[in-house]
Amino acid sequence: MTYRVCFVCTGNICRSPMAESVFRARVAEAGLNGLVEVDSAGTDGWHEGDGADPRTVSVLEEHGYDGAHTARQFQRSWFSRLDLVIALDAGHLKTLRRLAPTPHDAAKVRLLRSYDPAAGADLDVPDPYYGGLDGFEECLEMVEAASEGLLAEVRERAEGRTA
Repeated sequence: MTYRVCFVCTGNICRSPMAESVFRARVAEAGLNGLVEVDSAGTDGWHEGDGADPRTVSVLEEHGYDGAHTARQFQRSWFSRLDLVIALDAGHLKTLRRLAPTPHDAAKVRLLRSYDPAAGADLDVPDPYYGGLDGFEECLEMVEAASEGLLAEVRERAEGRTA
């Protein structure tokens, strides 16, 4: 049975597609492609149908990740098919938990940086949209750092389903 993870930010053009691409690469490297499905969405639909921000694509491709993406808005009905919903900041966490149809669904929502033991108290991945390329690089560093801890948890849960 496939374990499904969805990364969520505001417009699904910067942070969440970056997290999706990085985590998809980690899943492939770990040999979990058949067990784990990765996608992303935004809390709002402003950019629905658009590609990722060109700066996101540039940073991803420069670091060897796939930059292909089409933005979409997160739907409440998705909770029933998702195992884990990863919010990129506290505002997304709050929005998604309010959107969750049940307490069980709300418990599926976690902050990405909660998987990075070095993150400290600030668990938000800052929105790089209104800044320069350096903000996108910083975002990638945070996503990569948290992806290892997230992968360990997802691997354990996904492999536990097949045991």
